[in-house]
Amino acid sequence: FSPSVLGTREHWDVAYERELQTFEEIGDAGEIWFGEESMFRIVRWLEKQKVPPDSSVLDIGTGNGLLLIELAKSGYSNLTGIDYSPAAIQLAEKVREREGMSNIKLKVEDFLAPSAELSGFEICIDKGTLDAISLSPDNAVGKRQQYLRALCTALKPGGFFLITSCNWTKEELLNEFREGFDILEELPTPKFCFGGRIGNSVTALVFQRK
Repeated sequence: FSPSVLGTREHWDVAYERELQTFEEIGDAGEIWFGEESMFRIVRWLEKQKVPPDSSVLDIGTGNGLLLIELAKSGYSNLTGIDYSPAAIQLAEKVREREGMSNIKLKVEDFLAPSAELSGFEICIDKGTLDAISLSPDNAVGKRQQYLRALCTALKPGGFFLITSCNWTKEELLNEFREGFDILEELPTPKFCFGGRIGNSVTALVFQRK
C-alpha cells in the first residue's frame, strides 16, 4: 500500500475534531464507514449465529461509535469501543448520551499498544481500522504485525473476529490472518461491474480464533 495521511493519527484527530464541532452545531454524528449496510450486515450475522446479547464486544477504532449504538439497539449490552483519537471518543460519548445508551463503554486507547485490560473479548469488530493502519507512512508492515499480536490478546480463543475492508481482498486477508485464525464466512457486500468484470469494492469476513 502507498503511504497516506489516512494512516496518521494527526489526520484522524483533525477529522474528528471537525466532526465533533459539526455534531455540537447541528447534531450530525458524521460518516458511517462503508455505509449503514455495513453495520446491519454485522448485526444480522451476530443474530443469525444466535450470539448471546451479553457477549463481550470490542469495536476496534470505533470513531463516532454508531456501530455500537446499532448493536445496543439490537439488544447487545456488553459493548466497548476504543479509538486512539481523543476527539473521536468525545464525539462517540456525545452520540451515546444523545441516544441514551449509557451502558456502552468508550476509551481512548491505541490498539497497537493496548492496556492490560483489553483482553478476553468474545467478539472483535474492525470496520476500516486495519485499512488505515496499512496506509501508515511509518513502518506499516511492523504496525500490521503489532495489530495481529494485539488482536490475539484482545480476542479469547474461540472468539469471532469480523473485519470489513476496502483495501484488502479476501485472499489477502486470509493470508494476513492465516496464523491463529480460521475463516468462517464471507459476508455478502455490494458488487460493481467495470470493463465486463464483476468485483467487490468492500470485503467482509468472519474469522474464529483458534
